[in-house]
Amino acid sequence: MLVRIVKLSLQEDKIETFLSNFEKQKQHIRNFEGCQFLELYQQQDAKNVFFTYSYWADETALNNYRHSDLFKGIWSATKPMFNAKPEAWSVDKLVSLK
Repeated sequence: MLVRIVKLSLQEDKIETFLSNFEKQKQHIRNFEGCQFLELYQQQDAKNVFFTYSYWADETALNNYRHSDLFKGIWSATKPMFNAKPEAWSVDKLVSLK
């Protein structure tokens, strides 16, 4: 399994639009083949900073999503809302306690 973490810093006046778009697309992302988990976080002391956490079956599944029409549509709508370059990491989960 591959964990993808993406940091998105948005223009303050675009937060509601971003959240509305995420609400419309979240099930499509989560149901994309190979996606096993999806969460959205908002930074407490900087309300315009968001993080997505998604779990993917493997790198191929993530790349299939990243090259899909779904991702291209979401990215083209989201990209103009940024106030800083997005950051992304692909990591392996080593330990998980519940």
